[in-house]
Amino acid sequence: MSEAIDQGHVFFEVNENGVGVIEFGHPMSNSLPGKILRKLAVTITEAGERDDVKVIVLKSAGEKAFCAGASFDELISIDDLETGKVFFSGFAQVINACRKCPKLIIGRVQGKAVGGGVGVASSVDYCFATKYADVKLSELAVGIGPFVVGPAVQRKMGLSAMSQLAINATEWRSAQWAYENGLYAGVYDSTEEMDEEIDALANRLAKSNPEAMRLLKKIFWEGTDNWDELLAERAGMSGTLVLSDFTRNAINAFKKK
Repeated sequence: MSEAIDQGHVFFEVNENGVGVIEFGHPMSNSLPGKILRKLAVTITEAGERDDVKVIVLKSAGEKAFCAGASFDELISIDDLETGKVFFSGFAQVINACRKCPKLIIGRVQGKAVGGGVGVASSVDYCFATKYADVKLSELAVGIGPFVVGPAVQRKMGLSAMSQLAINATEWRSAQWAYENGLYAGVYDSTEEMDEEIDALANRLAKSNPEAMRLLKKIFWEGTDNWDELLAERAGMSGTLVLSDFTRNAINAFKKK
């Protein structure tokens, strides 16, 4: 169990044009243990503070799943409220790092996004996807609920689409559905086509007025100044629920599928 929790990576590099690329990865479908969440939040924050970074691309490793969300191995190991709060606060930290970052963040979603993965895709400022990038908020199916990622998903897609995902927690919604509901700005037949569009936009933005982009981003995120407190409160909800017998049994059953 601890081996899975300790695996994964976050890489960062910036090219000569000022495009900073952040990549996270984990061998279990790019799931996000607490350690990776914390590193990802710090990396986003630090990239936003660098003068040589003009725009950021956020991506995950590999060619299959974009992000499987929370690490089930870590979820099942939580045995007290404080540990639960700390774990779910990791997702809050990533969302808030994206929100506060003064640079525009472009998302690259090459495959399926589940739970926290949908939260990450919702927290970038402009998101590209392939036709394989289906989405699902599976939290209710394992006895919790998309409490921490919910505000980000709702802000991006609206309450109606977010509630559909949250309530029908076992059903995949297509990348086209996510595009029609505002999560994705474009859906492409292949990663090659998607990457061409990402490179073109990122390089255009890298030449744009940094102060204008900073002010635009501030406007995009108006009304979210309370998210530090809101997401901490939501992390407490999830941290409490994950301790229940109902949730433990649901997670164990889910893992056996």
